[in-house]
Amino acid sequence: MSYSSSRRRRLGTIVAALGLLQFLSVPLAIGADSPLAPIRITPERRQLIGLKFATVVRKDVSDRLETTGNIEADERLQGYVQTRFDGWIEQVFANSTYQYVRRGQPLFTIYSPDLVSTENEYLLAIDARKRVSNSSVADVTADASSLIDSAAERLKLWGVSPREIARLERERTVRHAVEIDSPMSGYIVERNALPNMYVQPDTRLFTITDLSKVWIYAAVFQDEIGKVRPGDPAIVTVDAYPGTNFEGRVDFIEPQIDPMTRTAKVRCEFDNPKVQLLPGMFAHVALDLPMGEQIVIPDTAVLRTGTHNVAFIDRGDGYLTPAEIELGPHVGDEFIVLKGLAPRQQIVSSANFLIDSESQLQAAAGAFVSPPPGVGANAAGQAADAAPQASIEFTSDPNPLVRGHNKVIVTLRDSKDAPISGAQMTVSFYMASMPAMGMAAMRAQGVADDQGNGVYAANIELPSGGTWSLTITASKDGTTIASKRLDVSASGSMAM
Repeated sequence: MSYSSSRRRRLGTIVAALGLLQFLSVPLAIGADSPLAPIRITPERRQLIGLKFATVVRKDVSDRLETTGNIEADERLQGYVQTRFDGWIEQVFANSTYQYVRRGQPLFTIYSPDLVSTENEYLLAIDARKRVSNSSVADVTADASSLIDSAAERLKLWGVSPREIARLERERTVRHAVEIDSPMSGYIVERNALPNMYVQPDTRLFTITDLSKVWIYAAVFQDEIGKVRPGDPAIVTVDAYPGTNFEGRVDFIEPQIDPMTRTAKVRCEFDNPKVQLLPGMFAHVALDLPMGEQIVIPDTAVLRTGTHNVAFIDRGDGYLTPAEIELGPHVGDEFIVLKGLAPRQQIVSSANFLIDSESQLQAAAGAFVSPPPGVGANAAGQAADAAPQASIEFTSDPNPLVRGHNKVIVTLRDSKDAPISGAQMTVSFYMASMPAMGMAAMRAQGVADDQGNGVYAANIELPSGGTWSLTITASKDGTTIASKRLDVSASGSMAM
């Protein structure tokens, strides 16, 4: 479809919506500050414009948010290896970065004079208890046992493994260098331990990370962050394993928006038993967002006027009542309704055929022709088809219209084809907005002056070429005697 034909098609749709409102009867005010009114349409008109209806339902609602994220190590599963005493490293067993080590596995050996001294004290305390074990003085045996416990406790506080303490007691010999074991299982992501290196308690020798669980930080735009809750299910895919889904949950939402990307970081936790998810990987994240039981309607059923959201309720017999509604989140092709509608109500679902701004609705309402006095709601359909009091003929100079200056000429005659003079004649051109094309609604209007013999003329400046909706209204003595709406084309370029 060409650009111009697509534009004409959209304009034709809006004109059809205006035609819907033109054939409605008896508008009734629903509020002092509201331009909307209950309306009625005939079955023929309903079929002509393709009006459709939907039922307001209450159901469980869930949304799915797809975004991207980066994999990082779980900070709660990281640890450092440091000594609690001074000394010199002799042998290093874990000698490469990203080497996997298990809890209790020897990492290196270290010589420390303080540690050797404490081990000797431990052995002396064991020998002393053995010598006094047969003593009849109870306090002597107790004192010897307390010395052993004190020396063993000091070794434990310095990080000496239970295996080394058991060896001391079994072999009764002090080693020159003591093995230091890994306090946890994981991958060595940082290694500073080197042979013959002098270390102190503040020296960080190894950093170990357990990758059995990982974090994935998903980027969620600020207008969608309100949908996300801790505990929501998350599914991740990575390019390295196509077709494989990794399941996790939202763990934390950072209370900070990135000013550059306008996104918040949503932290998701994932089990990673096979270590397939590696820190630094780029991931595709899908968040399933359960919202509980909600009242929902199709998004096409909402008339968004710019300041209000309106749905039209079907009251039967062709009557439609506008109801202002409060909308919640947009989920798929539906809106959650917070206020204004109840389940099982019938509403117009083809709201895209109605006017999408308050000004457009008011322009259409200005073309209503009131039925004769005494016509009630039951005769509204007949009033819409009643014969007019006068007829309107339209032409222009130049003909057809052009972008720029035009002279609009209107001829007004009564039902006997006699010219009518002294009427008040208004001429209004309207072109609906096209947000997708970056074009705002345009209007050009004026009052046609009486030229005599039922002829009226007005000078109009059209700001754009294209198809315009033209409304001509004639009134006399405060009463509308004729109204005409038609589509006219103006040559020239479109205003963008």
